[in-house]
Amino acid sequence: MAAFGVFNSWQMNPYDRSPAFAIGSDGLCCQSREFKEWHGCRSTKGVTKGKYYYEVTCHDQGLCRVGWSTSQAALDLGTDKYGFGFGGTGKKSNNKQFDSYGEEFTMHDTIGCYLDLEKSQISFSKNGNDLGVAFEIPQNLKNQAFFASCVLKNAELKFNFGGEDFKHPPKSGFVALDQAPEGHAVKSSQTGSANVSQVKTSSNSPKALIIEPSKELAEQTLNNVTQFKKYVDNPKLRELLVIGGVAAKDQLAALEQGIDIVVGTPGRLDDLISTGKLSLSEVRFLVLDECDGLLSAGYTDFINRIHNQIPQVTSDGKRLQVIVCSATLHSFDVKKLSERIMHFPTWVDLKGEDSVPETVHHVVVPVNPKSDHLWERLGKNHIRSEMWSEAIKILKGEYTVRAIKEHKMDQAIIFCRTKIDCDNMEQYFIQQGGGPNSKGHQFSCVCLHGDRKPNERKNNLERFKRKEVKLLICTDVAARGIDIHGVPFVINVTLPDEKQNYVHRIGRVGRAERMGLAISLVAMEKEKVWYHVCPNRGRGCYNTRLKEDGGCTIWYNEKEVNKDVQKLRAVKKKKKTGQGECEYFTPKERIQNRVLG
Repeated sequence: MAAFGVFNSWQMNPYDRSPAFAIGSDGLCCQSREFKEWHGCRSTKGVTKGKYYYEVTCHDQGLCRVGWSTSQAALDLGTDKYGFGFGGTGKKSNNKQFDSYGEEFTMHDTIGCYLDLEKSQISFSKNGNDLGVAFEIPQNLKNQAFFASCVLKNAELKFNFGGEDFKHPPKSGFVALDQAPEGHAVKSSQTGSANVSQVKTSSNSPKALIIEPSKELAEQTLNNVTQFKKYVDNPKLRELLVIGGVAAKDQLAALEQGIDIVVGTPGRLDDLISTGKLSLSEVRFLVLDECDGLLSAGYTDFINRIHNQIPQVTSDGKRLQVIVCSATLHSFDVKKLSERIMHFPTWVDLKGEDSVPETVHHVVVPVNPKSDHLWERLGKNHIRSEMWSEAIKILKGEYTVRAIKEHKMDQAIIFCRTKIDCDNMEQYFIQQGGGPNSKGHQFSCVCLHGDRKPNERKNNLERFKRKEVKLLICTDVAARGIDIHGVPFVINVTLPDEKQNYVHRIGRVGRAERMGLAISLVAMEKEKVWYHVCPNRGRGCYNTRLKEDGGCTIWYNEKEVNKDVQKLRAVKKKKKTGQGECEYFTPKERIQNRVLG
C-alpha cells in the first residue's frame, strides 16, 4: 500500500505530475526546466464545496499556466474540458481554447487563484488586482472535486495554500485553500502512478547503489565508504561489494541481513537484480562512477534498465537522486545520458574542459615500418596486405623495450588497446628476462585486464603499488579510476580510441617535484586491430575478418587519432618545449635520453 504521508497537508502531489516536473522538499516550490515541453502537476487535495483562494508567485521568466482542474484533466492544464488555466501570456485556456484575459505576468508577479463553487465560477488576480471572472464551470462538473493545478515550461514558481501569510489577501467570502473543512476536502486518488517506492521495507534493497566499470574501482570505492562510515553513528551503515568472479554466497547472505549501500559492477549487479536477489524498491541514490567508461563499455542499456526499475519518487515524495561522476563530464555521451535520466542536474566541474596536466612532458614517437626495418624478421609467407600492420606490432614492442632501457624506468604504466595486446606485451617482457616472477628485474611486470581473475588483478595492482614489479601493463577499462598517482612514466603502446581516455591515462603521471614523461608510439600506417562486435565481446573469438565483412577487426588509423589528442595538448610541433607541451622525434631520435631535455 502506498504511503499517504504527503496527503495529510496541502501541497503539490508528487504522484500526480509529469516526468520532468520537480517539487521542492516543502511540497510548494515547483520547477520544470524543459524548454520544448509543458509539464504539469496537481495538488494532493481538492475541494467539492465552498469558496477558496491560493497564491502562486513566479520565480523566473519562464512560461506557466495556473488554475484549477478535476482529477480527470490532463496535466497540460487548459488543454481539455476538465482544466481551467491562466497563462503568463495573458491568455485563459480551457479545452485548447485560448482567449485574451487579464494581462501578462512574469517573474516576481503573484497570481491569486479563486474558486467559487457556490456560483460555479473561476477567477484570478494579479498582484492583488482582481481580473474578473475567467470561467463559468459547466453543469456536468459541479459535483467534481477541483484541485490546484499548474503547467510549466522552463519555469519555477511557488504555491501558497495558506500556510503562510498571503502577499495579497483574498476578497471577502473566500478562505485559504488549506482552510477547507474536512467534509469539503478530498484527497487525490493519484497515490502511486509516478513509480513510487513503498512503505514496506525489504532487507535486500539498499538506499544507495553505486555502479563502477571495473572490479578494482568497485573495491577502491567500497574501501572509501568503509573509511567514511565511521563518522556516521545513527544509524550504522552497512555496505556490500557486488562483483563477479567471486562466489555469490556471501553477497546473498549479506543482502538477507540488510544493506544500506551497494557498490558493484554491471555484470554481477544485473544477475542479482534480474533474479530478484537484489531489490531496487528503496534506492534513493543512484551513483554512476566513471560514467563515460560505463557508456563506452556498452552499458547504456543496462543503465537505462536499472534507472527505469528504481522508483522515481520516494514514499515521502522526494525524487530519486542521480549522481554522475567522471573525469570527462564534457563527453557528449555523458551529457546525453544526463539529459535523459536526470532532472535539472547541477554540474560541479572541478577542472573545466578536458586538458592535460602541466607536470607531464609529452613525446610522440612515429612508428614507420617503411623506414625502420627491424621488423624484417617476419616470415616471407606473411599476408602481403597485412604486412605493414604486423610490422607495426613488432616495432612497438621493440620501441617499448628501448624506452624502458634508455630511461631506466623504475616504475611505468604501459597502456595497450586490448586484453590480448596486454598478454602479448607481458610475454615479450618475459622473453627479455622479466615478467611477474622476476622481482627487481628491469622488465618485471604484471597485467591488469578483465580476463584475469579478480584475485590476480587485485594482487597485481598491490604488487605494483608496493614497487615489487616495475611495470604495470593494462587496458583503459581496467586502469580507469584506480588509485595510482605520481608514476614517473607512461607508455601509450597504442593511442586510445577516445581522446578523453588520453586524459585518464596521463593524469597518473608526474609529481610536483618531478616532471612526468608520457611516450606515445604512433603508427604511420594503418594497423589491423580487434574491434569485437560479437556477443561474447572477444572471449574465444578468432574472427579476423573486417567488421564490414562480418568479422571483428578494423583498420585503425592512429595518425588521425593523434590529431584529436593534439587538440587536448593544444600545442604545435616544437623542438623546444615548455611544460605540458609535446615533442616529435624522428626514428633516430625517438628513444634517446635527451627526450627529457
